[in-house]
Amino acid sequence: MSQSTTNSRIVLASRPQGEPTPDNFRLEQAPIPEPAQGQVLLRTVFLSLDPYMRGRMSDAPSYAPPVQIGELMVGGTVGRVLSSKHPDYREGDWVLSYSGWQQYALSDGTGLTNLGQTPAAPSYALGVLGMPGFTAYMGLLDIGQPKAGETLVVAAATGPVGATVGQIGKLKGCRVVGVAGGEEKCRYAVEELGFDACLDHRAPDVAEQLAKACPAGIDVYFENVGGKVFDAVLPLLNTGARVPVCGLVSQYNATELPAGPDRLPLLMGTLLKKRIRMQGFIIFDDYGHRFGEFWQDMSRWVGDGSIKYREEMIDGLEQAPAALIGLLKGENFGKLVIRVGADD
Repeated sequence: MSQSTTNSRIVLASRPQGEPTPDNFRLEQAPIPEPAQGQVLLRTVFLSLDPYMRGRMSDAPSYAPPVQIGELMVGGTVGRVLSSKHPDYREGDWVLSYSGWQQYALSDGTGLTNLGQTPAAPSYALGVLGMPGFTAYMGLLDIGQPKAGETLVVAAATGPVGATVGQIGKLKGCRVVGVAGGEEKCRYAVEELGFDACLDHRAPDVAEQLAKACPAGIDVYFENVGGKVFDAVLPLLNTGARVPVCGLVSQYNATELPAGPDRLPLLMGTLLKKRIRMQGFIIFDDYGHRFGEFWQDMSRWVGDGSIKYREEMIDGLEQAPAALIGLLKGENFGKLVIRVGADD
């Protein structure tokens, strides 16, 4: 295919107040850069969209610096080496990188992972074989420490993290209860992913349904949503329960604390009396040195069908803002990926 002469890129135009809007993003055109000695020019094929991106749009203190106004939106990418002046890469190599929301990027090799010339499913490196799968694997196995016969509950159960958490839980012999948005997602979690039950978080009686679905209480709750789902989980946690915390997507657009009574004393009292382990983690900061262990296990599970994986692919870089806005509302079904360019 013929190469474009310009690099389309999406930058942060303004900081959102509450939910992001299309006006918070701006599509720009720039010249395609030329690689210097020791550099490669990458052509983005797939861009990952993930909930953490909402945090990068804010300048509130966090574990990573925010995107500055006018700067490129951040994001994991899989692309191909278009030209190389680096000894470790050759034209046509597939690479996993952090090139952000743009069609072309330069790299000196720092942070790149070479996926070779013919990976079977290159976009999987953004999902089940990448950051989301790694988050599920280490959060559940290292912090959650599931045991056969225990009850595991996971929110956002059909997302790339939650779906993987639940399936690993089943491999470890747990009773797995998912929480998802809508009947279709819940049916998929049970019929396709093998969960024992799945509840619609939109139901007005979700707390009562969760109590019925977990008659022996909850031993592990994988937290990535927060809000009313955690409110329903908290009284059901057993003594010695473990709560890995990788995200709080229900709170990412909040501009103030939720209304109602102060529930912090209840939380603290429950953690104390039931000796509950509740631990947040940042996957590559805390577990980057164990990526090889994850890759070996997950590659085997995906290869033999033990772990099933679903992608939602959207064509066109210009669709990324609307897709991220929808992701934060729970509109996606599976791992959300933007196809930025042709994969040939």
